[in-house]
Amino acid sequence: MDLKSGYPFWAIKNGLISNFPPVTSDIECDVVVIGGGITGALIADELTTSGFATTVVEQRDIGWGSTSASTALLQYEIDTHLLDLVKWYGEKDGVMAYQGCADAIDSLAELASEVGDVDFARQQSLYFASRPEDTNTLHDEFKLRRKHGFKADWLAANVVQERYGLLSSGAILTHHAARIDPYRMTYRLLERLVVRGGQVFDRTTIATITPKAKGVILRTTDGAQLRCQYVVMAAGYASQRWLKQKVAKNLSTYAFITDPMDKDALGALATTMMWESARPYLYFRCTGEGRLLVGGEDDDVDIPARRDARVREKCHKLIHRISEIFPKFDLIPTFSWAGTFAETDDGLPFLGPHREYGSRVLFAMAYGGNGITYSMIGAKLIRDEIEGRSHQLAKLFSFDRLDRIN
Repeated sequence: MDLKSGYPFWAIKNGLISNFPPVTSDIECDVVVIGGGITGALIADELTTSGFATTVVEQRDIGWGSTSASTALLQYEIDTHLLDLVKWYGEKDGVMAYQGCADAIDSLAELASEVGDVDFARQQSLYFASRPEDTNTLHDEFKLRRKHGFKADWLAANVVQERYGLLSSGAILTHHAARIDPYRMTYRLLERLVVRGGQVFDRTTIATITPKAKGVILRTTDGAQLRCQYVVMAAGYASQRWLKQKVAKNLSTYAFITDPMDKDALGALATTMMWESARPYLYFRCTGEGRLLVGGEDDDVDIPARRDARVREKCHKLIHRISEIFPKFDLIPTFSWAGTFAETDDGLPFLGPHREYGSRVLFAMAYGGNGITYSMIGAKLIRDEIEGRSHQLAKLFSFDRLDRIN
């Protein structure tokens, strides 16, 4: 599955950090994680830390799928408003989903500190009304978050313009967000896994998955056999091909990044990521070296050749949008790209077993705009599932939720 177009910045900046071999012989272990992106790396690290002999298998080079195209805005804010989650699932579950993402940022901060050198930094997040008609909804969203203890401020139009130079009728300023280099984080975690006795293989494609009463047997396209107690399907958007049931729709998002910019010129952007209320939304943030990363212009194109052809046009549209907001910037993209992402009907992930495979094949479909925070939640939820415990978000993030959605 071709998941990206153009020149994703993270892979170009970092290059091939480490080499991993393909599977060439039969393997036995406790858990096989299928997928060598940020989702698989976070889950494999959690399982190895918990004492499971873990093997990671990736069909490409490590981190070369959607991870290399991620813009990596780490937020507790879900693309779906808390207002809507409460309406659909009740106040307890809606708040629990948001709190789970907030806790995941803290867990990611701890992990990033352990492995080091992954451009992790705490940020603020400004969610601004890009249309006047969105203002009341955003203010109601703010009040509901504050009611449940989420740290946020409501900024009136004059304050937004004074602090950020934005013309907006109001905004929610959140004090719990972060940035990261997802590609580098993936490699650092998997390098650590190997040091701890785990195994990582790339350029290996799984052809069949056969659940048994006491384990799972996998076969590669080259005929090697992997025997394990559990399988975790963390192959990103390619995971959907393993299910007969359609659980998400694939979309494309577009992005570009600049050369490093002067810190004084960036102002509040150096420490504050921003995104708008319109859908699909424009979003932007800085890297640690002061590059401005801009994304948006999402569409429903899921044909690689058509997506490839749109990168240049979409990049120009993003530049125009940002120039309207920050006319002082003279933006020249250094790299531009597009990436596939999947979206569920309610903006929540699917984490855990699916009835098509039984209890020994667990899915980590961290779909939506919160892919990395969902993956961190998934790491702990799947560990609990394997250890026979029930994570508090297991029911809400399960495939059983589809019956409630439909």
